[in-house]
Amino acid sequence: MNQPASRTAEIRKHAKNGDGAAEALLADLLRDLFKIEPVNLAINHDQYSLNSLNGFFDTAAGQLFFKFHQEEGEEAMTGEYYRADILARAGLPVDQPVLMSVLPGEQILVYKRRTDPRFSDVLRALDLEHDGQKAARAIAAERKLNEAVLDVYLKTLHPVTAQQVSAEPVHRLFFERLIDPPAGRYPGGRFASFYVGKDFAFPGVRLGWEALSTSRFVVNGVEYRDTVGQLFDEAFERLRPSRLADAGGVTAHGDAHNANVWYREQGDAAALSFFDPAFAGEHIPTLLAEVKTTFHNILAHPLWLYDPALAAERYEATANYSDGVLRVSSSWEPSPVRRQLLDVKAQAMWRPLLAELARRGMLPADWRRVIRLGLFLCPTLVMNLRASATTHNPVSSIIGLSMAVMAGSEPVAGEDMLSRFFDAIDPGRA
Repeated sequence: MNQPASRTAEIRKHAKNGDGAAEALLADLLRDLFKIEPVNLAINHDQYSLNSLNGFFDTAAGQLFFKFHQEEGEEAMTGEYYRADILARAGLPVDQPVLMSVLPGEQILVYKRRTDPRFSDVLRALDLEHDGQKAARAIAAERKLNEAVLDVYLKTLHPVTAQQVSAEPVHRLFFERLIDPPAGRYPGGRFASFYVGKDFAFPGVRLGWEALSTSRFVVNGVEYRDTVGQLFDEAFERLRPSRLADAGGVTAHGDAHNANVWYREQGDAAALSFFDPAFAGEHIPTLLAEVKTTFHNILAHPLWLYDPALAAERYEATANYSDGVLRVSSSWEPSPVRRQLLDVKAQAMWRPLLAELARRGMLPADWRRVIRLGLFLCPTLVMNLRASATTHNPVSSIIGLSMAVMAGSEPVAGEDMLSRFFDAIDPGRA
C-alpha cells in the first residue's frame, strides 16, 4: 500500500534547495489546514534546523511562529507526533500552540510569535565570548529547569510494557534512524545512507567505511574500546524499542535541545520553557529521556556540530591511520559554560534520577551502556558527519566522529570528560 506524500518533506526540500518554492507551498499548506490567510511568510535558515523548519508569518489575528519536524519515511513509522498537551498536563513549562496539525506528512505547530531568544542562541554567544554574569544567569535557569523536569520524571516514573515503549515517537530519533521502516532492514535509514560504503576525508588521511568502521580510535592519547561499527551494531540490538522497557518510563519532551527552549529574562534571573514537543510521550524509556539534551545542549558545542565552518577556523585537528588504529589530535574542548552545563546535568538530573531507579529496583545493570549508545547516535544520525556530504569539513568531521566515539565508548585505560561524568552520576559510587 502506497503511503501518502509528505507535504512537509516537499517544503523542506525546496527550502534546502533555496529555489523559492517553499514559501508558496507552505502558505498553501497553512491555508488548507487552518483556513487562514498567511502573509509576509518568512522561513528561517539557521544552523539548528537540521531536521525541521521554522519561521514567521502574519495573519489578521496577529503575528505567528511556525515549526515542524520531518523525518524520512515518517508516514510508515509508528507513534504519533505532537501530543502537545502531554507536557502541560504534567506541569512542565511549555508553550501551547494556537494551531496544530498531526496529519501524516502535514504535521505542523503554530504559536503566537515571541521576541524571546532561544536558549541555544544565548549559549552560543557565551561560547564565543564568555561573560561570567550572563553565564551564571543561564546556568541558574538551566538548573531550575532540570529540577522541574526531574520532579516530573520522579512523579511519572512507572513500569511500562514493551508495547507501550515501542509506540513512543522518540524512537524516530534513535533506533528508526538505523533501519528502513517498516521492514526493519539493518543497516538502513540514515545510518546506511550517511556512512555505509562511503569514503571519509579527514585532515591528513582518507578512509573507506570498512577501514573507518573497524578502526580503534585514539583521541588526544586516550584509546577507546569500541569501534564505530561495533557501536552502531550494539545500538541496533540494545536500543531496539522492545528492549527499553526495563528501566520504566516517564513523561518527557524527548527532544528538548536548546533550539526548542525559550529563554526569558526576568529581572536578575531567567526562566526557560519548552516548545515543539514533536516527540513528547508518557511512556518514554527513562534512560533515553535526557539523552538528547545531554548531547545536543552540551557535547555538540562549541561550534563543531552546528557551525562546522567556524569550527575549522577556530580549532585544529589531524588524523593518522595505521594498522587499524585512527589516531586523532584535536584542539577542540568544551567552553566554560558547557562544562558548567555538564555539571548541572550530572548533579540536578542524572544522578538523582538514576538513584531513584536503583532504589525502586528498576536500574538495569548495563545502564551506562544504554545511555552511551544513545549519546553515540545523537551526532552520527542527526546529520551526515562526512566532510562535504552536508556542511561538514575534514576538521569538523573528525572532531564529530571522535566526540561520538568518546560518548559511546569507555576508554581502554585512564579517563576522559565522559568517563568522569559517568562516575559522577553513578548511584553506586559514594
